[in-house]
Amino acid sequence: MRIISEARLENKRVLMRVDFNVPLDKTTFEVTDDKRIREAIPTIQYVLDNGGSVIIMSHLGRPKTGPEDKYSLRHTISAIQKYLKNEILFGGDCIGEEAFRLSAGLKPGQVLLLENVRFYPEEEKGNREFAEKLSGHGDLYVNDAFGTAHRAHASTAVIAEFFPEQKYAGFLLAREIEMAEKVVKHSVHPVTAIMGGAKVSDKILIIERLLDKIDFLLIGGGMAYTFLRARGYKVGTSLVENDKIAVAAQLIKDARAKNVTILLPVDSVVADKFAEDAKTAIAKSDDMPDDMMGLDIGPLTFESFFDTIMDSKTILWNGPMGVFEMEKFAAGTNAVAQAVVKATEKGAFSLIGGGDSAAAISKAGLESKVSYVSTGGGALLEYLEGKELPGIAALD
Repeated sequence: MRIISEARLENKRVLMRVDFNVPLDKTTFEVTDDKRIREAIPTIQYVLDNGGSVIIMSHLGRPKTGPEDKYSLRHTISAIQKYLKNEILFGGDCIGEEAFRLSAGLKPGQVLLLENVRFYPEEEKGNREFAEKLSGHGDLYVNDAFGTAHRAHASTAVIAEFFPEQKYAGFLLAREIEMAEKVVKHSVHPVTAIMGGAKVSDKILIIERLLDKIDFLLIGGGMAYTFLRARGYKVGTSLVENDKIAVAAQLIKDARAKNVTILLPVDSVVADKFAEDAKTAIAKSDDMPDDMMGLDIGPLTFESFFDTIMDSKTILWNGPMGVFEMEKFAAGTNAVAQAVVKATEKGAFSLIGGGDSAAAISKAGLESKVSYVSTGGGALLEYLEGKELPGIAALD
């Protein structure tokens, strides 16, 4: 895989796939979190500084019926403009006449933003003809969209075949791979994986693969209660995937065989309902009330997690410890975030998975205090699981 720094860019039109799938305010349509835009700027700026022009293509949201204004990428222009001095042209329809007229006439230093590629169902279907049309915008193709690299879509994978000698990874994509490999190939022990989120089923494959790489596995979030059931505990009305209890039991057995220590919650913040105004209490894992559910790790659990995190040299965190969107159940996630920061300050390498983990770190204002926050949730998980990501494979 070649990096954009290896390309000759002078007077070249660079067609760049980025991941500008950013959250928008539902009323004003202003970008509320521009992290994915910020992370793509270095690659865009590099092309402009080296005599090229850039045609940006991305998706936004999940439009189902063709063009929808709430999913228009024009809403991102002001956020992009904050980081680029160059004027940003908007091409509208990504394969429309106006878009091709603008891309054909681009001069070095100019930037053209195409409309949402998912306004066409052919994008997600990986349609070859659609990919070929998109390819007509550029002389070189660059993929800097790690967050969609696990999708075999037209603009993320199929399009690369139309640039057999001129396809490159952007700086963000290359950095994401480098950071992931620090965990799976170049980790320094002790290695700790912190896994949270709602479902065991979402994390089975990554846990299976990580058991050969890690020393400690800390489990929180809703998935912890399936593991607790596998160990014979009663968990009240907590979320449990009954069809995955046997899987959790096998993972516990496999971990023991590989000398991996699994830490499960010894206590939880429990509630009588899934709501901000719920009645709450702290319950030990061996004394969970029958009519209450666990919605966050408890203080004793955090103490045991803290000691392990602080002794770690490599840390992977994917998934919150509780329902962190509700203030009542955010303490465990926030405490783990602070502990990861302290371990990083001690010299540990810390990789924060995308999705909710990234959102929790961002909400706490701690992004700059950990080693790396991934822009890809599902893509990072699949990479760590050892799967081939189509968007990356297409560049080889």
